[in-house]
Amino acid sequence: MEISFDEVIARSKAACEALSDEDDGLKREVLAHAGNRWSLGIVYALAVSGTLRHAELARRLDGVTQRMLTRSLRQLERDGLIVRRDHQEVPPRVDYTLTALGRGLLAGMMPLGTWVIDNATSFRSARDRFDGHDSRDKR
Repeated sequence: MEISFDEVIARSKAACEALSDEDDGLKREVLAHAGNRWSLGIVYALAVSGTLRHAELARRLDGVTQRMLTRSLRQLERDGLIVRRDHQEVPPRVDYTLTALGRGLLAGMMPLGTWVIDNATSFRSARDRFDGHDSRDKR
């Protein structure tokens, strides 16, 4: 059952009003994972492949630097989206696994991803119109 746009706005407004300042900050920080290319890539890779080591994740994320991968892994671990396991071995062996919370993030992103795919033609058309007719670029 599809809800009306007015109902979407009403629910959104109620949710925003119910957030404390602390919750609002947490919401923004956690949602940053959803908009972060590397975080979503890590979550997806772990969802598809299961437990992976740092180097295995790096191979799956074309273009990620070691520093950015490490930073993203730490942020995801801090928010409980992944678990880091240090096997206390020599040479060092550390791997990462998606948590239930991380699976929930991926499941929550699916409707947005589907919406983008469903509207890809409209996005491309809008970009073509903008790029072809934007007077700001014709100075």
